[in-house]
Amino acid sequence: MDHKKELKEMYKEMKIEAGVFTMTNTQTDKVFVGSFNNLKRLNGFQFMLKTNTHTNKELQADYNLYGQEAFEVEIVEYLKKKEEGYFDAKKELEKLEQKWLDTLNPYGERGYN
Repeated sequence: MDHKKELKEMYKEMKIEAGVFTMTNTQTDKVFVGSFNNLKRLNGFQFMLKTNTHTNKELQADYNLYGQEAFEVEIVEYLKKKEEGYFDAKKELEKLEQKWLDTLNPYGERGYN
């Protein structure tokens, strides 16, 4: 098998995990809560901040002010998929994110949501 084909097979076998993450400003303790159906998209989220193109203007402003080093990203919960029966991953991920929004209350002075 050639190298390109091997890489394609490896990519197909990679597990795609969905979940909820937080990005905490260690200087101000403000938190952003978000979720992705594929947590590998966190790289794109962080890239947008690095290139000053993130749509959350307050988060972007603090990122520019304090720098990348002031922010910690943590995956707080992975979406557990049911093995049997119908499972609406999008809806369940929204519920999971809402749970963390309710728990952390990242609004106003406390966060970026």
